[in-house]
Amino acid sequence: MKVILQKDIPNLGEAGDIKEVANGYARNFLLPKNLVVMANDSSKKAIEHQNKMIRIKKEKRKKQSEKLMEAISSVELSFSVQVGEEDKLFGSVTTMDIAKQLKEKGFDIDKKKIHLAAPIKELGNFEVPVKIDEGITATVKLTVNKE
Repeated sequence: MKVILQKDIPNLGEAGDIKEVANGYARNFLLPKNLVVMANDSSKKAIEHQNKMIRIKKEKRKKQSEKLMEAISSVELSFSVQVGEEDKLFGSVTTMDIAKQLKEKGFDIDKKKIHLAAPIKELGNFEVPVKIDEGITATVKLTVNKE
């Protein structure tokens, strides 16, 4: 039975693909959950239109993400922290601290999108990657100074 996928389905395909699946699989699982529609001429035209709209939305989102990437890349963050002997930090600079400072500068970035291998526990200059969107990553420059 030929069907057109409405959503991405792992191990089967992406939205808009036309796939040949077993009758029972389509009838008992895919169709009741509205994951697919039967492949015929009218549904093919509707899916083509839907895919065109999805592409347009993706392009718009990509342009917005690139603008955000440029804006975030130009930001420099500065952290003043207490240090002990041999310039060891009391505590550390974490993704939560970076997200908080970015929010103060007008960028609402989730801390999960900030990629630190480990919390920063020393003084100096660092470059931290921030994932904006799929395939788009900005780099934030941050400085950790003595208080």
